[in-house]
Amino acid sequence: MRLRTPRGRHALALFGAAVLVFVGPPLLTTGGGDTGTQIPGLRFMVPNTPGGGYDITARTAAKNAEDAGLSHNIEVFNLPGAGGTVGLSRLVGEHGNGRLAMSMGLGVVGAVRSNDAPKTLADTTPIARLTEEQDVVVVAKDSPYRTIDDLIGAWKERPGKLPVGGGSAPGGPDHLAPMLMARAAGIAPRDVNYIPFDGGGELLASILGDKVAFGVSGVGEYLDQIRAGELRLLAVTGPERVAGLDAPTLQEAGYDVNFTNWRGIVAPPGLTDAERAKLTRLVEELHDSPQWRQSLKQNGWDDAFLTGEKFGEFLKAQDERVVSVLKELGL
Repeated sequence: MRLRTPRGRHALALFGAAVLVFVGPPLLTTGGGDTGTQIPGLRFMVPNTPGGGYDITARTAAKNAEDAGLSHNIEVFNLPGAGGTVGLSRLVGEHGNGRLAMSMGLGVVGAVRSNDAPKTLADTTPIARLTEEQDVVVVAKDSPYRTIDDLIGAWKERPGKLPVGGGSAPGGPDHLAPMLMARAAGIAPRDVNYIPFDGGGELLASILGDKVAFGVSGVGEYLDQIRAGELRLLAVTGPERVAGLDAPTLQEAGYDVNFTNWRGIVAPPGLTDAERAKLTRLVEELHDSPQWRQSLKQNGWDDAFLTGEKFGEFLKAQDERVVSVLKELGL
């Protein structure tokens, strides 16, 4: 089954839960003033905990935008809960706020479905899809599983006894990828013991602490730990090997899985045409900047840029696809 897209500061409490972090010092240049991309007071919401893919994407985008002189003093804050739907509800409640955007992706699409959330991505203003990336199958450095075949062999013998952790709610990428793996290996997806975590940061602690047998998450989230030898990379889920990483694709290993994740940005509903255009112009200039290009390379992200109504159509199609795949898997 193939599921692809056409695809560590100053802190302030926010309602006692969210933390505002200045991702970089104010720049002294004023170059962004001439590009029409300056949005004073711009904030990026991250709808899960620090250290996850949405968090890394938002902080990278904010820093790159500042370094490129596109906008200044961008604030990034975390508002986790319910797989991203707490943040989504907050975003939708900020009707007409052109100075707020949210980092999101396939995980939020799935969480809306699994949590039967009252607010959906159809209630937001689509701005842009930014990246696409593969998921990685990883274990702790002292795990007994040295290859993907070692892991799947043990998993097939007792699927319910080998918990797999993911940084997304059921229906999200870190849930769908191991379920597709299970089916390809002849394991009934319903027998899989999947443990969801609110982002890759929480998942990492559980992998390293042997709370789960293995974990599945985005390549950009765990590159540092893989390169440092804290995590052992067994396989990647996409169509090609990841440059610089010594691990086969699942297809190479004989498991018919080809899966990639994506991330993007949405804004509150009710924006004026000018507000929406300015946010879109900011991400377009960011996308074309050398800073962002370098970040794509460093994080193992693929460029998957798509804006406006086309991104809105893509979001609708992804919602339908999640429902379809969950039905196919008997979930």
